[in-house]
Order: sequence, then structure tokens, then C-alpha cells
Amino acid sequence: MRNLAQDYMVSAQYYAPRSKEKLMFLGEHISLKHLTSTDKLIGIIGDPGAGKSSIIKGMFPGLQLTNDDDIVNPKKIMQVRNSLYDTDIESATTFHIDVRFQMAFTQMYEIADFVNTVLSKNRRIVIEHFNLLFPALNSRNADLIVAIGEEIIVTRPSVFGPIPQSIYEMVHVSLKYRKMAHSAEEVTMLVLEEEFGITNEFYFISDIRNGFVLKFPQKPDIDLNDLGQAIEKRISQNINISYYDENNILLGDKIIPCNGSRFHVKNTSEIDNFYLVKELIYDPKTETYCLVALIDGFTDDVTNRNTHYFFKRQK
Repeated sequence: MRNLAQDYMVSAQYYAPRSKEKLMFLGEHISLKHLTSTDKLIGIIGDPGAGKSSIIKGMFPGLQLTNDDDIVNPKKIMQVRNSLYDTDIESATTFHIDVRFQMAFTQMYEIADFVNTVLSKNRRIVIEHFNLLFPALNSRNADLIVAIGEEIIVTRPSVFGPIPQSIYEMVHVSLKYRKMAHSAEEVTMLVLEEEFGITNEFYFISDIRNGFVLKFPQKPDIDLNDLGQAIEKRISQNINISYYDENNILLGDKIIPCNGSRFHVKNTSEIDNFYLVKELIYDPKTETYCLVALIDGFTDDVTNRNTHYFFKRQK
């Protein structure tokens, strides 16, 4: 049966937001826009901590994950073996498996057999770290792949690819920029509050590839040279950054509110090539003034940055 969606769609790309709520919202959007009723094998690709679980929860509300950040379900761990011999597969419509986690308890061929059994029963299965399982499936590709790094790539593979490992290599390389950018963002917000008296009530956060944007409805009176130097000074102090709870991080000895508390580098010394653009860029669509910071050293042609990074995919 011909799949017109597969014929005409190659990929779509989204910024990867840094909070669970935004990731779940984007997951819901991806599901509504890209998922069809005939998609049975869903591949999720990305490193641990990239936000795969949140995307899955947004795409498939109510789906019980094999392992979550806060709970591990022993019954779900053994479903790979048990479901081959009982009626569990008949009692559910969608299954989840984390290949990297599952490999600690079962052999790869058992995982592949389980996946094939689920698919033979016309059930849907969502597979995290799908690139690890792909060779064991005799190169049967997913119907839909969602990969998470600095960006989120949604692709519908055909006989011409993409191969899951190729997608993984792209997001694996880019994830570090997302973590560096979010960490630099936290330092910037702290400097704005402590040294310039500007709290987060005066702006909201937006995205740019390999960086971050703070959008001000009212043009702030800030010397950007002074601000840039203050931020660079804080970063150079090699401050530890660690998870505190779901809504806070530890930045040094300070507890800082954060809605993406798992998406950070461990120390500010890991933030490379920080650069604060020395002018506020006006966005006429949102009527805001954008404070733009980059962390990759590419500071030219900022207003055409998406062309370089999303279309040309320059490093």
C-alpha cells in the first residue's frame, strides 16, 4: 500500500526546548502533525538525558514507560520474555522499550524477537535507542524516527534511509551545545539579576541554534560590553552546576529555579566559545528586543543563522 506521507516527507526539524513541559508539548505537536495510524514501529534516538522520555509522554499520553526518571517497573522489564508466552500482547495497543536499559537484563536477540512479535500482532511499539536495535531487526527501519539533540529531527525513513545510526551521530554531536547553551543561560540570568537588577519578570526565553535568546518587551538599558564581560568572568570561575530537584539546580552554592534541571554541563569550564552579541536585535513579529548569546564561535551573519545550521548544517 502506497504511503503518500512517506513519499513526500523526508524530515522536519524543531528546536529542542529545555523544560519537561515544553518537550511534552512539542511531543504532542509531533504526534498530531507526523504520526499516522499505520505507524507501528516508532524509533526514538538520542543520548541519556536528552529528553526522550518527555517527548514520548507528549506523543503517547498515558503510555507506561519501561523505566522512568523516578520509577522502574519490574513487570515491564521482563515483558520481553513474558509476553512471548502469555496474552500480555493482546491486552495492550502500544508498548515501550528502552533498548539500552533492557540490554542489562536480556539478550539483543530476545529484544528483537519481542519487537517482531508485537509487530506481528499489529500492535505499536515505541523504542528508545532504536539505533542499537536496528541491526538485530535485519535492518527493518522504523516507520517514524524522532531524534533529540540540540534540535529535534523527525524523519520518515524510506528504502533510501536515513539509517538510524546516521541520525544518532548527528544528535549525539549537537547535544553538548544544548547543554552548554542552557548552562550559559542560567549564568546570564543570574548576572542580570545580581549585577544589573534585571529579573526574569522583564523578559522571556526563546531559542537559537547553539545559543539562547532573552526577549525583552521593553528595550533594556544595558551596556552589553559590561554584561558580556561579567558573564565571561562568572563562567571562568569554574562553577559547579548540578541537579537539585525537578524545579531547581545548584549553581555553585546557590539554589536557582530552573524548568530544565537535567540539561546542563557539570561545570562552567565546559562552556566553550561563549559570545554575547553586542547589539539588541529587534524582532518585529513579537515586538521584542532580543539579547542573543552564542556558544559555538560562529558569530557572523547572525540574522541568517538558521540557514547555516538547519539547511547547510555547517559546524
